[in-house]
Amino acid sequence: EMTEWLEEHLADYPGAVVLVTHDRYFLDRVSNHIFELDRGRIYRYETDYTGYLELKAEREAMEATAERKARTLYRKDREWMLRGARARSTKQKAHIRRFEQLRDREKPAESRQVEMSSAVTRLGGRTVEAEGLAKSYGEKVLFRDFSYIFLKGDRIGIVGPNGCGKTTLLRVLLGLEKPDAGSVTVGQTVKMSYFAQENEAADPALRVIDYIRDTAEYVRTADGIVTASAMCERFLFDKTMQYARIEKLSGGEKRRLYLLKTLMEAPNVLVLDEPTNDLDIETLQVLEDYLDSFEGIVVSVSHDRYFLDRTCRRLFAFEEGGRIRQHEGGYSDYRLRVEEESRKEPEEPAAAPEKAAYVRSHTKKKTLSFKDQREYETLPGEIEALEAQSAAIAAQIEQYATDAEKLAALVQEQEELQARLEERMERWLTLEEMAEALKNED
Repeated sequence: EMTEWLEEHLADYPGAVVLVTHDRYFLDRVSNHIFELDRGRIYRYETDYTGYLELKAEREAMEATAERKARTLYRKDREWMLRGARARSTKQKAHIRRFEQLRDREKPAESRQVEMSSAVTRLGGRTVEAEGLAKSYGEKVLFRDFSYIFLKGDRIGIVGPNGCGKTTLLRVLLGLEKPDAGSVTVGQTVKMSYFAQENEAADPALRVIDYIRDTAEYVRTADGIVTASAMCERFLFDKTMQYARIEKLSGGEKRRLYLLKTLMEAPNVLVLDEPTNDLDIETLQVLEDYLDSFEGIVVSVSHDRYFLDRTCRRLFAFEEGGRIRQHEGGYSDYRLRVEEESRKEPEEPAAAPEKAAYVRSHTKKKTLSFKDQREYETLPGEIEALEAQSAAIAAQIEQYATDAEKLAALVQEQEELQARLEERMERWLTLEEMAEALKNED
């Protein structure tokens, strides 16, 4: 909210504004000139962030075309020189000078963005289930009655003002803090990794590659086995940087290294607390591309609206009194919905004091409880996911029909899955009957 207020303020500000930021929406809405500092060079673009992306792509395409032509010319001139060129005439001297200029030319920097699949550990039928969570500090209620069953492929964003309890909620889900009420149930196959706001303590004398290898020598991805060195390359640590000591890295590079270590753990539930802090736009794009292929669950606390729009499909927003409200879609969808609701609120005169209690008790619409309503909304997706898992296991049972040990494990998993599916179906039918009954009462 503060960022959006600042955007509106700067839109009417009569003076000049110079800012350094990785907030892409802020750049788009505030700036009309962009200076890009890239590998020791500064490029100027008289446009906003969206226009900058287009102009940068055009510039890089032109540089790539010019570089291809220069390489072709250099190869021909080099062959001419190897045949024994002699600087006897002015024309030959000019030819030699051109060869030397081509040889010593400054080559355009290549984009370091890469396409890759993600590392992930198999996730079973039961994931993470939060039931009636509540947490307070003294008289301050952070959250209450929070229940949610995280589904495979969930992309959850958590938003709210500073200090409202977003990080505390993550720590409760991770088991790092105990709730005042409620419980968190974690499936046996769940492997969580936590990218916290503060980097973990690391030996400053340790080399980058050794820090990553201490986590894993390699990870399995959809593309096959990827070594620690190759993952470093994918996260913009080239061969030279891999053998640099951690103490030599900048703050942003240390943040990127910590992110890489978190991903090298090959989690199937990835918990990100303010992941965009101190990460440059190039690294953010690598992370966002990585999450595109991530098959597990992602839960992100962030104030970066672009990141939330890019990576999240469901938001939980902290509201007054410790209420956490669910919204479908990304951040922009959430803001539109909030604005629409604020416009719809009727401006009714206050009820007389002696009639206030009567009005409240007789006008309240009967609905499912907050907890039941949330479960009712999420159950269809959970059931669909369980059915998909059941079909996949059925296919594996046919595949391993002759492998007794593997077959027994699959049959047991299928039985557990079917029991879970039946329980969830019964619960959904119960909630649907309750909702229908309340509707008929109205």
